[in-house]
Amino acid sequence: MHCVAFLLQNQPDPEAIRQVAAVMMTVIPIIIIVGLAIVMVPFWFICKKAGFSPWLTLLNVVPFGGIILWYVLAFSEWKVVPAPQPAWMPQPPYPPQPPYPPQA
Repeated sequence: MHCVAFLLQNQPDPEAIRQVAAVMMTVIPIIIIVGLAIVMVPFWFICKKAGFSPWLTLLNVVPFGGIILWYVLAFSEWKVVPAPQPAWMPQPPYPPQPPYPPQA
């Protein structure tokens, strides 16, 4: 917080400005890389499960590329193989028996 106060003074110290810039130049790329990883890992698995190349995830690096990827995933035909059916099918229930004729 005191770094912001340095910048709001009438005559900020050039050394303080360099220190603030150095801190920002090291922290902001780390935040960007962590943010991209948080977005790209789920998209990697979604693309893989949808039958697309997981490398489509790299669209998230391009500005508005994530939105393009959303539209690709939303409106394209997924190449997913349906779940296999079990080999043994259960027997259908027997039809109900007709009522017995009344006994005399």
